[in-house]
Amino acid sequence: QVQLVESGGGLVQAGDSLRLSCAASGFTMTNYYMGWFRQAPGRERDFVAGINWSGTYGYYADSVQGRFFISRDNAKNLVYLQMNSLKPEDTAVYYCAATSGQGHIKNMAAYNFWGQGTRVTVSS
Repeated sequence: QVQLVESGGGLVQAGDSLRLSCAASGFTMTNYYMGWFRQAPGRERDFVAGINWSGTYGYYADSVQGRFFISRDNAKNLVYLQMNSLKPEDTAVYYCAATSGQGHIKNMAAYNFWGQGTRVTVSS
């Protein structure tokens, strides 16, 4: 059974940092690009960051470039999203996802598996 379980969300103040984790099971994570998306209330789900199979290259949305950093530990089947200098506009539910690479990493439709999400709230 495929599972992606996010953790690490919470309530923080603007300027704070937070690290999200995603635990993968039920599939061979090394065969998948991994990504993070987020969905704010009343808005569509948007791409945040993605990482290639080996973890050597990251992709980022313009809105988080330079503040967020994605990484992965294939030995532990974990994916991380380090979020620094958080802003109130980063408030959203954050989702971990896996794609076999049959599409562009920033495209939701390319992803095969999704987690249930973890909520991040940034107060001003």
